[in-house]
Parts: sequence; structure tokens; C-alpha cells
Amino acid sequence: MNRLAPVRHQPPPDDTAGCEPAAAGLPDAQTLRAVIDWLAGGLLERDDHARVLLLALLSGEHVLLIGPPGTAKSALARRVHELVGGRWFERLVTRFTVPEELFGPLSLSALDEGRYERQTDDYLPTADVAFLDEVFKANSAILNALLGILNERVFDQGAKRVAVPLACLVAATNELPEDDGMRAFQDRFLFRCDVSPVADASFRALLTLPDAPDEPPTWRFGRQVTASIDQLIEGVLLSDSLIDGLVALRANLKESSVAVSDRRWVRAVRVLRVAALLDGRSQAGVEHLPILRWVLPATSAQVAAFDTWILHWLGVDRTLDPVWLNRATQAFAQQLELEQSAAELAFDDSGKLALARQLAGADSSAMGHSAPRLSAFSRARRYSAAHIGARVAQISAVIDRVDVWLEDADRHARDLAVGLSAVVWLPPTFAERAAGTFRVSAERVRAAREQLNMLREAFRSLPINEEIAGDGRDLIPDPVNIGSSA
Repeated sequence: MNRLAPVRHQPPPDDTAGCEPAAAGLPDAQTLRAVIDWLAGGLLERDDHARVLLLALLSGEHVLLIGPPGTAKSALARRVHELVGGRWFERLVTRFTVPEELFGPLSLSALDEGRYERQTDDYLPTADVAFLDEVFKANSAILNALLGILNERVFDQGAKRVAVPLACLVAATNELPEDDGMRAFQDRFLFRCDVSPVADASFRALLTLPDAPDEPPTWRFGRQVTASIDQLIEGVLLSDSLIDGLVALRANLKESSVAVSDRRWVRAVRVLRVAALLDGRSQAGVEHLPILRWVLPATSAQVAAFDTWILHWLGVDRTLDPVWLNRATQAFAQQLELEQSAAELAFDDSGKLALARQLAGADSSAMGHSAPRLSAFSRARRYSAAHIGARVAQISAVIDRVDVWLEDADRHARDLAVGLSAVVWLPPTFAERAAGTFRVSAERVRAAREQLNMLREAFRSLPINEEIAGDGRDLIPDPVNIGSSA
């Protein structure tokens, strides 16, 4: 058994719920969007949570909802149960909760026969969907039993390990535990999602919500869906751009001291494949990368940092980093300032220092403080045409790169918007945010180009010394160190 892959939910053989397309047994994008709308129907600001729960269900994973009481966490879990059918189990866990409350009482008849077994009917080991509130308050005996149920879909029933039909466990907590010993258990929930009270802007709508729930969708989660996903997911590839993004994301998380286990990375990639498959694609692309905001960050602050990073990653062409471009522009500006302020000794036609004739024979006592200083013998440094040409050529090469990037900017923005909008698992507003971030980056690039153009003209205006052409003093200078954008 591959412990890095989830053990799938297996409904009873006679489960016939569902109206999936007969060919693959998978819902199309329109059906998925309708299910998401139903999951979030009548619940304000819960669209993202609906996407998380549906994708977790279809991926064979579990969800941890983090937020205060009264934010519709249990209501969302019950709607997941309506999609799955079968048995439902719900408990509020406290520090006084005993294993019997979750896993069933001991079987007296089994004890008479020398077996330590539980009567699990109507308890968690027989549930298809479950909701555990305040799950981190459970004691170690409960947590240890939950580990097998969450990760391998098995329960220790006496001397035997029996399979459990659990499709998805939705757990809730008011806040994440600070105890390091809870990290292993917390890691079993691949999806983690904050649930906050509705914003002030939505409060008026909250007061007037209708009581009547929406009609449930005709689509149901069942055996045919899980079988199709497990069969087809191996054919879903990862694009090179997605792999590049994952590598860069891992480096960014390391720099931010966000620990992500190898197990979580492997299962996260499987989720990306499932998401792409259900989007009707044979390849997961970089547009699926934002889904990992619910998988990799562990706190709301980490989610905010992830969103900032991913928006810039999606909105900026990797071949031209605006940060590097700004550094290059500053380097050219500093070099220009040095060359404009440089001086050289001034000689007249006879080869003597300028003003030497005026000084010759002058009465030093009469000159006093008005005597010419050494600076009177200097002037702005003059440069060879080869020197100026080299500076202009280096800046022109950077400007050419900028022009190529700007020519592709509009196409990149359109493709990005189309790609993100086609991902069922992302809110429509995300594509707008990514496009806005790209526009800001493009404006920064255009501003840098204007500055580079002014610097180029300033280098062209440096004074030229035509006397040194071809005499060995017109050597081409070393290029300005502008680093690398790669």
C-alpha cells in the first residue's frame, strides 16, 4: 500500500446514486460549478469553502476548517453528506470525550468470547461522512485511532484491521493548537481553510437570508466517480511551467520557514492532477498552482504571503524579472553619475596646462586667496567614441529585452485570464486579481524602460575626445555589472 496516496472511499456495491456521464463517470465543469453553488447556497462568503470541500471529497482527502463557532462549518459538512449519502456521524469533542463516544461501546458478547471489539454501527467507523468539532481537544487514545481512519481508512477492531467507508472527514477547530505534538495529526488534514464571520459589507444581507434551502443537485458522489478518477489520474501530466512553479514555491516557503513534509508535497501534486482531470484537461498547468493555498500554508498569515507570491509568479514573465530590471537601471544610473562627475587635466595646444601662461610671472603675494586652485587646471572628462558606444550598446540590449517582453505582455495577460477562469476550483475574482498584479508589473517595466532610454541619451551626450581615436587609449570599457535576470 502506498501510504502517500489516500485510500479511496468505496461505497457499497449496490450504490447507484449519481448521474455522471456514462463514458468516464465524471462530472463536467458545468456540473461542478452547480454543485459548488449549491454547497455555498444561502451561506454568505462561503464559495471558497465549498470549492475546498468538493475538491477534497473528489481527491479522497479530509478538510480542517478553522474558525469561531457559528460560521456554518457543520452546515457545510452536512451538505457534503447529502452529496455522498450513506451514514452520517457528528460529535463535539471535549477533553472529557472517551473513545466509546466516537468508535462505539465495547461488545459484551465479543468479550464473553475473549475478543476486544466495539459495536461500531452508527459510530465513526461506519460513517460515510463525518464532522468532528473541536477535534484537537481529543485525548491521545482517540487521536491514535483517528490516524488510521484518516490516512488509511482502517479501524483496529480487536485483533483485526477493518476498512471504513469514510469518504471525507470534516474537522473543525476554533484555533490551531500550539502543541508541537499535534503537528503529525494536523498534517493528516491535507486541506486547511479559515472560516471567518461575514464581513461588515455582507452583514445586512446576513440578516435577510431566506430560510428555505436550495434544491440539492441531481449529481451525487459515488463509486463510479472514484473509480474513474483513480483510473484516469495517472494519465494527467504536470506541465514544465507547473514544475518550475512548484520548485520556486518550495524555495520561497523554505525562506519563510514554512515547513512542508514530503508526504504533503506528494499528496498536493495528486490534488493538482485531480483538479486538472475534473477541469477536462490531460495536463495540470501553472494556472492550477493557486489551489495549493488551501494545502501548503498552515496559518492565515502564511496564506496571505502565499497569495502575494503566487500572484506575482503568475503575473510576471520569468525571463524578465522587474526586480532585476530596477537593479540594472540603478547600476546604469550610478555609472553615468561617476562618468559625468569625472575630471581630467586640461592642456592647451602646446601641451601645457591651461592657465599656465597667466600664472607665469604673476606676483604670488598679490594673488592671495584669489589664486587659481589646482581645479582650475581640470575639466569634465572626455571619452572615446568606442567607450560611449559600448555604454549605449549595453543599455540598448536591455531595452531590446524590455521591448520583447512588452510585446508579449498583452498576450500573456489574456492567456493568464483565460487559463485561470477555466479552473473550476478558483473564484472568478482571482483571475481579476492576477491580471491586476500583471498590469502593475507591466507599468513598472514601462517606467524602467523610459528611465533606461533617458540614461542612454545621457551616455550619448558625454563629451567626446576625438584625439584618442585609434591610439590605444580608446579601449572599450568593462560592461556595467547589472547582474542576471535568470
